[in-house]
Amino acid sequence: MNKSIKAIVVGAGIGGLTTALYLHRAGVEVQIYESVKTIKELGVGINLLPHSVRILWDLGLQEALDESAVRTKELAYHNKFGQLIWREDRGMDAGYNWPQYSIHRGRLQGILLHEVKRVLGEGCIHTGMHLSHVEQLNNKVQAYFIDRNNEHEQLELVESDFLIGADGIHSALRKQLYPQDDQPIYGGRILWRGMTKAKPFLSGRTMIMAGNIDEKFVAYPITTPDHSGYCDINWIAELSVAEAPNRNDWNRLANLADFAPKFQDWTFDWLDVPSLISGAEYVYEFPLVDKNPLPRWSFNRVTLLGDAAHPMYPIGSNGASQAILDAEALYLSLKENQNIEEALFAYEQRRIHKTASIVNSNRQHGPEIVMQMVHERAPEGFERLEDVISQAELEEVANRYKQIAGFDKEQLNRLEMKAIS
Repeated sequence: MNKSIKAIVVGAGIGGLTTALYLHRAGVEVQIYESVKTIKELGVGINLLPHSVRILWDLGLQEALDESAVRTKELAYHNKFGQLIWREDRGMDAGYNWPQYSIHRGRLQGILLHEVKRVLGEGCIHTGMHLSHVEQLNNKVQAYFIDRNNEHEQLELVESDFLIGADGIHSALRKQLYPQDDQPIYGGRILWRGMTKAKPFLSGRTMIMAGNIDEKFVAYPITTPDHSGYCDINWIAELSVAEAPNRNDWNRLANLADFAPKFQDWTFDWLDVPSLISGAEYVYEFPLVDKNPLPRWSFNRVTLLGDAAHPMYPIGSNGASQAILDAEALYLSLKENQNIEEALFAYEQRRIHKTASIVNSNRQHGPEIVMQMVHERAPEGFERLEDVISQAELEEVANRYKQIAGFDKEQLNRLEMKAIS
């Protein structure tokens, strides 16, 4: 790619920052425009699967990730009585060439932001700039931003050769491309998310999910234990709620009375769920939402990426990972195609069908469906798991999702062998 090529990345989230690093590697001059005035390390815990960790390591972030994250050892599904349904090793403990990380979302964003500033220079990031609309003229993209740093919020025009909309589920670019029916689709459940200082459970690096479709609890450590043996445990309490409350601000502090009573009896010999819930300093409330897959992302010299392109339920630990995979796919497409429009179309074709499959699979509960299967067959618990569900059924569900989401171990490890050869 010609080094005089200029690109705009809209959004300084995980997908946008990863994309900026890869565009720079491709020889593109990158400018990042972010809507918020100050980028803060906000959010809750997320998981990064080995297929996305491979990419972050390729960008030189292994040391930073190991300093800030936990290498997840195992994933375990339980029923609401704490009985084990399925357990599998994860990351390097499962034989992958890369780990799975559990990390605070804001910390990951901070790592990427630091790397962008180091590699591209601090001047490439423009905050308080909200995308208004884009126009395309004479093989150029003209992007109009509302300058929120100015009390009059004047429009500022920025011109580039192409533009990447990585501005999240409420993407302004997506709204322009698809003005009709762009509201998030409510999935019938609400998530309450918190973080609590507590002693590690099970292996100390275990991610657990317990319950069923209508009531579920997820927990995993996102820091290593401190001198007193405590670490930050990220947790999610999820309940079916027929209609989402009518409110605009979903990033809001929650009322424990809305959900905690449903989990008051979830005290297992290896995890005290009520104590985790009550021990959180802050609890936030979110609806389970996504959007329908789009027929296309790329329109001449603009395209979508990450949650702007394919918002999905937070099932299977795939949201952030898929945005990172998008960034690499865009880089590879730019390397293979000198024509920008052809490169953006090639990027779309690399990713649009795969991500649509994940969106649809997550709507069917992804690999977590095994918890519902066991709940329906044994709602009061079980004496012997094999009387309820076979090992073959469990393995089939787990392996099928790995294929859909792109982290089948043999296929993924083979990528490194190709790179080496």
